[in-house]
Amino acid sequence: MDSHDPWPAQLPSRQLSLDADLDRLGEQLAELAHTQGRMSGLLDAVLAISRELELSVVLRRIVTTAMELVGARYGALGVLDEGGGELADFIPVGMDERELAELAGVELPHGRGLLGHLIDDPRPLRVDDIAAHPGSAGFPPGHPPMRTLLGVAITVRGRVYGNLYLTDKLGGKPFDPDDEAVVTALAGAAGIAIENARLYEQVRASAEQFQRLLLPSLPNLSPVTAWAVYQPAAEPALLGGDWYDAVELPDGGLVMIVGDVVGHDVNAAATMAQVRNMLRALVFDTAATPAEVLARLDRALNALPEAPMATACLARIDHSHGAWTLRWSNAGHPPPLLVTTDGTARYLTYDPDVALGVDTDLPRFDHRQTLPAGATVVMFTDGLVEHPRRDLDEGLHTIATVAAPLAAQPLEHLGAALAAARPGDGHDDMAVLALRIPATDS
Repeated sequence: MDSHDPWPAQLPSRQLSLDADLDRLGEQLAELAHTQGRMSGLLDAVLAISRELELSVVLRRIVTTAMELVGARYGALGVLDEGGGELADFIPVGMDERELAELAGVELPHGRGLLGHLIDDPRPLRVDDIAAHPGSAGFPPGHPPMRTLLGVAITVRGRVYGNLYLTDKLGGKPFDPDDEAVVTALAGAAGIAIENARLYEQVRASAEQFQRLLLPSLPNLSPVTAWAVYQPAAEPALLGGDWYDAVELPDGGLVMIVGDVVGHDVNAAATMAQVRNMLRALVFDTAATPAEVLARLDRALNALPEAPMATACLARIDHSHGAWTLRWSNAGHPPPLLVTTDGTARYLTYDPDVALGVDTDLPRFDHRQTLPAGATVVMFTDGLVEHPRRDLDEGLHTIATVAAPLAAQPLEHLGAALAAARPGDGHDDMAVLALRIPATDS
């Protein structure tokens, strides 16, 4: 090889240039992977927020998701009042128990200082040192120290709904333009999620009001006391087919009814009202037993163009010669619960007859039970006890366990405790009806 050949001398410089190119390529690939990871994280975050429908859950999920996306130690969402000039609500996230205890008794912020700056000017705000910023109003006593800030406004239907505040990026670095971009994108999706949650609450409230208008007010059944409750399903706009009713008959007997029309829509609610009205008319034939009344109802429903399917439990309470008697018939429904003053709660378990709308030729049966003084009869729909991941007997056992020690408590206390215990998962509506006979025969 020629000793004057420059090739060997150029090798180190070319190697250095190649190494530099490889380093730059590695940095670009790392940045691309980081960007793709952030985009993937943002999409996952948007999906997670969009799945929620309860407004309080949506608001908190927005804060926690933003914190995760940019690695913030603390986060908060300030919700503006109707005038848009102050904070009506403030949702802080990230403080531990000690930090929260230090702030016990301190009022939530109203929107002054840097919080107010973002209210007045809803453009994104990045601050490297909160204390040094001219708009800072400082922190109240006991507030944990915070240095860096990223604030982004959340708009709903073109109006600023609130502001998202993130502080103290992990690692001590200030928030950068990429952090601002990803949180701004999240805020856009958050506005849609908030609007969906607000619409859901409006629809749910309207559906619940409509459902309650279809249900009766309990009459005065003195000397028997009565209590009832209806709770809608947790799902959005799910009208239900559950109902209850109580009727005093001309001969002095009392009838209590709980039923459930299959379905969760307007048709189910309308059918429920139709079935309840039919049944109310049929029970006034005081010579008919509960089984006969349900059989007649079944035939009447079968004559409809689209025969519905429903379950129901119909019971009649009579008082004669100083004794109270319960007679009932069960069309595929959960059994009645008998609660006595000695603290015993037991189900009146007989094999239920078929549900209404299945087969009008199958027989229906009556059952009879003497009621001791002060006894309570509780009937309910399966929404109270049914859970997709548990055996139905578990839910029934829970209700009996709650009821037993409350046998001597006022009826409304017992009923409210049962509704609160609700071992069901809440994805079905429920109705509960309870009647209590007098403790004495006065």
